[in-house]
Amino acid sequence: MQSSEGRPDGGGGGFENASGHQESQDAATGDMKYRDPWCDALASGWGGGDGAGVPAAPVPAARREDESGPGAGAAAGVYLEVQASAAFREVRSRYRRFVVPGAVAFFVWYVAYVVTATAAPGFMARPVAGAVNVGLLAALGQFLTTFLLAWAYARHARLHRDRAALELRWDTQELTRDAVRGGAS
Repeated sequence: MQSSEGRPDGGGGGFENASGHQESQDAATGDMKYRDPWCDALASGWGGGDGAGVPAAPVPAARREDESGPGAGAAAGVYLEVQASAAFREVRSRYRRFVVPGAVAFFVWYVAYVVTATAAPGFMARPVAGAVNVGLLAALGQFLTTFLLAWAYARHARLHRDRAALELRWDTQELTRDAVRGGAS
């Protein structure tokens, strides 16, 4: 099978970079080969070929809880310290102040729509304009409020939480790095 850009389809074996593409070195020429799994791997039965595709990269074993590496206890302490901090509590509080009322309002609106459609079908069938009735407008309102709530959530996160959460993340990473190194900078 011939892969994209005229490269022969190999058996894998290279390392995978951050973007998910495999790179390997050709033993004969010493050239680096670049393999794009999105272009090279064909689904079985689609586009011909044997359907073998790119072999899966080995997945590292998950770390068990009883394993303790250098500074593992200190790193765990950093996360507990950050969780107890005022900045973390403020970010969580801002999150809850938006999500709880938004979720409750959306749930009430959804239940009201379902109950009205079930209990008052005559009202929902009342024509508004031509073939458009109250039930259709309410159903379209459900879609509209879903997208409106998603937009409002993203806006609220961007304006009120993202910067503080990113600062917490960087602080946590620095503290964890220092804890794993044993306090040495």
